[in-house]
Amino acid sequence: MHELTITRGIISIVLQKAQEVEARRVTKVDLQLGRLTGCVPECIELQFRIMSRNTAAAGAHLVFHQPPARLHCRKCDRDYTSDSLDLICPECHTLEMDILSGSELYVESMDVE
Repeated sequence: MHELTITRGIISIVLQKAQEVEARRVTKVDLQLGRLTGCVPECIELQFRIMSRNTAAAGAHLVFHQPPARLHCRKCDRDYTSDSLDLICPECHTLEMDILSGSELYVESMDVE
């Protein structure tokens, strides 16, 4: 369950940025969470709610943006996307690929008061 470590990191970043701008409350956090991270948004949301209690981030609304995996097949030179962890090239059925995107994991923006 790597979501626990990831959620700790998200909270740390959010609280640090809130402190930098002297915000008293974080109301919304936009997260980029690529499909290849294997993270379950519901797990992060639950852990965030529990771990952010009594902080400036308590009650913040999390918005997950989950871009699909974009891949490039080295064998047939085709670009393709995948919404799951099935990364096999649909053209030549190989796993010889380069990941172009889909492993993103970062705080994109946040709203504060």
